[in-house]
Amino acid sequence: MGSPRVLGIVLAGGEGKRLMPLTADRAKPAVPFGGSYRLIDFVLSNLVNAGYHRLAVLTQYKSHSLDRHITQTWRMSTLTGNYVTPVPAQQRRGPRWFTGSADAIYQSMNLIRDEDPDIVVVFGADHVYRMDPEQMVRQHVESGASVTVAGIRVPRHEASAFGVIDTDETGMRITGFLEKPADPPGLPDDPDSTFASMGNYVFTRDALVEALERDAADETSVHDMGGNIIPMMVQDGTAYVYDFAHNVVPGATDRDRGYWRDVGTLDSYYDAHMDLVSLNPIFNLYNTKWPILTSSAQRPPAKFVLGGMASESMVAPGAIITGSTVRESVIGMDVRIENGAHVDGSVLLDGVRIGKGSVVRRAILDKNVVVHDGATLGVDLQRDRERYHVTPSGVVVVGKDAVVD
Repeated sequence: MGSPRVLGIVLAGGEGKRLMPLTADRAKPAVPFGGSYRLIDFVLSNLVNAGYHRLAVLTQYKSHSLDRHITQTWRMSTLTGNYVTPVPAQQRRGPRWFTGSADAIYQSMNLIRDEDPDIVVVFGADHVYRMDPEQMVRQHVESGASVTVAGIRVPRHEASAFGVIDTDETGMRITGFLEKPADPPGLPDDPDSTFASMGNYVFTRDALVEALERDAADETSVHDMGGNIIPMMVQDGTAYVYDFAHNVVPGATDRDRGYWRDVGTLDSYYDAHMDLVSLNPIFNLYNTKWPILTSSAQRPPAKFVLGGMASESMVAPGAIITGSTVRESVIGMDVRIENGAHVDGSVLLDGVRIGKGSVVRRAILDKNVVVHDGATLGVDLQRDRERYHVTPSGVVVVGKDAVVD
């Protein structure tokens, strides 16, 4: 058999309530990340780098900025039939939104019929990681599985926060799919670790279609991929796990190999940014052999004047740092930081303005936030809590267009 014909489906309908206020005005996969990217760029880069160029992105909540980003940035060569296309809920099965991730694919069955693939790759849209999906597809085909679930090894004592995969003694065939279990099972080769589901699946086309139709007819189902479809296929005995630790990405370093972060909370979003700015980054954006792709903004380079400086930081194009000090921070495009200001351990999204003599510590500022001269954030957390969202670990989060005085 030659290479299988693959259709990629990216589930990008997430509301992202735990990322409020960053998701007050945008879908979770459209949340900016790392100064130049949006979260969805990671999964799309992984699929495109693997040679999968026919991709449908299923969208739902507040999807305008996500749709615009996909259509303006992710343009494939149409000459060879390639595409990345956003697909909203089309109500093909009646007047309703997507009721769950499985229903999203069921409602979009026309995509599968039109493309007629051998394999359907279904990936989530809001994780930060590098992965070569082709290696997972190869294992899927060789094993004869109907579905293969990507699993990442996590310490057993942490696994209760995830959907957990239990396997037979070979460590390959899935025998149970448990949602946030109190006592997670160990692995055959490592009793102190457990496979957590990464939310990435590879299906044989016919098996997926049959499972979706069975699920749609089940009135007790919540129509969720992890909650309903995978357990159903586990019962059939044809579900296998793919060990993410076996994935080899060109250009990976020992330090960032196997890196995967679910940035579903503000603290994990903040921590993932701090992973980028260390001297020896835990996640390396500078791997040109497996690039994370996005739209390159038409901006001049970042500029540092009057002794302005940034250390252990990433500064995006168009930013101007004037006579001020930035440490361990990620600075987005077109940010202005004025004389005498101090920005420390913070994430500033595009267009933020930091006034003279102000202090910003351990904060996330959404687009176009204005911090007035002499104002402070992250200095008096009690005061900040009265006005802004403060995370459990003490990160101050200020929503879009807000003014801080």
